[in-house]
Order: sequence, then C-alpha cells, then structure tokens
Amino acid sequence: MVLSKKRARKVIEEIIALYPDAKPSLDFRNHFELLVAVMLSAQTTDAAVNKATPALFAALPTPEKMAAASESEIASYISRLGLYRNKAKFLKECAQQLLDRHAGVVPQTREELESLSGVGRKTANVVMSVGFGIPAFAVDTHVGRICKHHDIVKKSATPLETEKRVMEVLPPELWLKAHQAMIYFGREVCHPKNPECANYPQLYEFD
Repeated sequence: MVLSKKRARKVIEEIIALYPDAKPSLDFRNHFELLVAVMLSAQTTDAAVNKATPALFAALPTPEKMAAASESEIASYISRLGLYRNKAKFLKECAQQLLDRHAGVVPQTREELESLSGVGRKTANVVMSVGFGIPAFAVDTHVGRICKHHDIVKKSATPLETEKRVMEVLPPELWLKAHQAMIYFGREVCHPKNPECANYPQLYEFD
C-alpha cells in the first residue's frame, strides 16, 4: 500500500535529516564538466567517474576540444567505465551539438538538455538542479529503490512516476536536498540486498 502524502513526506524528510549536508559526489568545476560527469555516471559509480574525469577534463576541457577529439581518444580516458564506447560517441556528439546549437554553452531548459545526444531525463534533472539551481528531482537507481522499499510509490512505478510522486509530496525547495540525501541513504542503508532501514525506526513512526 502506498503511503499518504503526509507520511511519504515524513519518510523523505527523515532521510534528509540523516544527511543534512549531502552534496553531489561527482567532481566538476563548471556546467560542461557537470554535464559530462553525469552522462558518464550511467551504470557506473560516481567514484569510478571521479577517477576518470581528471585526465579527461585536462585533455578535453571544453566542447570545442571534445568535439574535435576522435571517439577513440575520448574512449581512452573513460575505458574503465561501463559502456565507455557508447559514452565516448555520445560525448563527442553532445559537444558538437553544444557548439552548433548553443554557442558552446550548456542550456538550462529540460527540452534543450534532453535534445542533446546521451542526455535523458535524469541527467537533465541533475544538470538543472545542481548546475543551475532550477527545481527538479532526478530519479536514479538509489532513489527508485528507496521509494519502492518505503512505499512512497508502487513497486511497479516507473522513474517518471516516482519523480512525479516525490514532486507532489515535497515542496520544490526540498527536491534537490531529497535527491542528494537519498543517494547517500541508498548507498549506506537501503541496499539492494539486506537493507538496514529497520535500524532507523523514525522512518516507520507515523502520527
């Protein structure tokens, strides 16, 4: 049974309280690096991405440099990441699209972001919220798992359904905080196997 909005909000607020200072774990210095890092994080840990990006960003720090590089050169910097060949292809295409459509500047709107090669809704939401401070809620594997495990959404909920539900439950000013806190909670507590959520009774105490 799915929790009421009031109870669902309480669960998420308790998770935020556990990680009040949660920050993005991907390393980046500007909007382009953020976009690239989030694209690389698909089906790969943030820690692994952070090991690959220093050399990548040192060699190809701008859309101009990335677009001019060959796919094989880009791939050489990210070869330890999952799906690295596909990601190299998308990075090159995305960089060229930034030059052709946006004068090399990362756009801020969801429509423009999602029109870029390799950029889906989750990536767009992260770039909007983390990069530009635009209210958005990104659903990754951790967020989806937590929301299902704690009955915030149905077990069959899609990422989009989960996103919409959380946005209904929380005010916009908490969307980014919730996303960041839930990532840490998913890594450290609400594991795919043997979750330890029972150690936090406040998540189950309702008025």
